[in-house]
Amino acid sequence: MIRSCDISKVFNAGKPNEYKALRGISVDIALQEVTILKGPSGSGKTTLLGILGCMARPTTGRIFFDEREITSLPERFLTDIRLKTFGFIFQQFNLIKGITALDNVMVPAFPTGEKHASLKKRAFETLELFNMGHKADAKTEWLSGGEAQRVAIARALINRPSIIIADEPTAHLDTRLSHEFMEIMATLKSEGKTIILASHDPIVYDSDLGDRIIEMRDGHVIEDGNLA
Repeated sequence: MIRSCDISKVFNAGKPNEYKALRGISVDIALQEVTILKGPSGSGKTTLLGILGCMARPTTGRIFFDEREITSLPERFLTDIRLKTFGFIFQQFNLIKGITALDNVMVPAFPTGEKHASLKKRAFETLELFNMGHKADAKTEWLSGGEAQRVAIARALINRPSIIIADEPTAHLDTRLSHEFMEIMATLKSEGKTIILASHDPIVYDSDLGDRIIEMRDGHVIEDGNLA
């Protein structure tokens, strides 16, 4: 379980442009379930995802992972947790231009020190899971939106994470590709992955995939309910 206890996040503290992105959030994220963060832009969804995924620290409050407090761990330990536990799918895909789809999938695994030949083979096999093996040598700027999304998902899975975090994953996809994305997430859920999605897309939050919806607005949780 990932547990946040009264976390707040303030940007530019003490300055005229101070911004409170999160205001006393306390939520528990169950493992092997799909949790959907719902809310408009500016509600704090992305900030909360970043903190839950060890990409950022809260200004105040505490985060627990498997009953271990991780809030104040040195950065090198947070990096290790991030590499081994989480796979990230970003709204803009964040693929590196000028290199191939295969190389993009491999990037998150470079810090692990895995031998290049072994990593390359595994990255190709991961691409093939999403019918993208034939695009392994294509540069990312040559890919369609749906192809880029599948490469981004393969990249998120390369380190065999137990938790998938996706921030507005359907924002740049049409309706067909959005449903295709949700089908991929359903497959990952059936494999025992924990999935945390942030979205204001009804294709996401009205789907049958979610076990729980946490609705946010203005940095607060305004509704938190299980869907079972």
